[in-house]
Amino acid sequence: MARTRPVNPQKTGFPRLPDPVPLARFAAADDLRAAIGLWMAWLAAERRASAHTVAAYGRDLALFLDFLTEHLGELPSLAAIDRLRPADFRGYLARRVQQDAERSSLARALSVLRGFVRFLHRRGLASTNALAALRSPRQRAGVPKPLTVEDATAAVDVVGEFAAIGWHSKRDIAILTLLYGCGLRLSEALGLSRGEAPLSETLVVTGKGRKQRLLPVLPVVRAAVADYLATCPHALAAEGPLFVGARGGPLNPRLVQRRMAEVRACLGLPESATPHALRHSFATHLLGAGGDLRAIQELLGHASLSTTQRYTSVETERLLAIYDAAHPRARLAGDDAES
Repeated sequence: MARTRPVNPQKTGFPRLPDPVPLARFAAADDLRAAIGLWMAWLAAERRASAHTVAAYGRDLALFLDFLTEHLGELPSLAAIDRLRPADFRGYLARRVQQDAERSSLARALSVLRGFVRFLHRRGLASTNALAALRSPRQRAGVPKPLTVEDATAAVDVVGEFAAIGWHSKRDIAILTLLYGCGLRLSEALGLSRGEAPLSETLVVTGKGRKQRLLPVLPVVRAAVADYLATCPHALAAEGPLFVGARGGPLNPRLVQRRMAEVRACLGLPESATPHALRHSFATHLLGAGGDLRAIQELLGHASLSTTQRYTSVETERLLAIYDAAHPRARLAGDDAES
């Protein structure tokens, strides 16, 4: 069963992580820009937010300040934040709607603003209650879109056919086998070092929030990784990346995504059949085979059980489809409806 382990701070970061938004990008007066620098440092150091999160939050805040500069006719300062009203924030959300922003994007933008204003308030830099009057946009509950057992297996089987070089084929097979066999995120798989290669019965993986968990490794996963390592022509340093590109550098996640697109085209799979769908498939197929929900939560590294519970909706839909197709009473009801 998965369990939390201490983080190794010496581990090299790969694949390459996004840089935070530079302070010069924020349309703000000097005092507000300095506060933004403190906020971003706090996110990374104290909140332990990932580089992706820090970059995304920075982009959201930069968009708001762009709007605010136009809205106010000057660069906003900490004093300007104090004077903001609910109408100012509603105006920003309306602008994002005009730009065809999704509800999820609007909800995150509002969440970022709430968090930033809360940070300013707690440090006595600025304060506004305007956001209390706004409700976050309602979002449709997202349901994971896993592959069937047959499609997931076929995806792993055929991915090796699209690489022009033999060891690239072995690498691609190993990656998809790892995603489906261990339920890893793509970033987690590509973040493994050579020294962490899953060649034994367990694997320690670093997930979101830099939390680590211990996972069992199936023999088929170990075999696929060993096969890749046996053919890889590059000398892989223990602290360097396990999965490398043609020149021996960290593998770009986009290459794996392109490979999966080729797999989709070959097998006639839907657009939802992405590398992350293999992680969804891992969880859904475990649940369908009677896996314990709490254990699956730990295997996936979810902080909240409610996140894992989304997979029960997928499994319920599958069972209902089987019922409708196979149960005699369901067939009779369908016949009655047609007559």
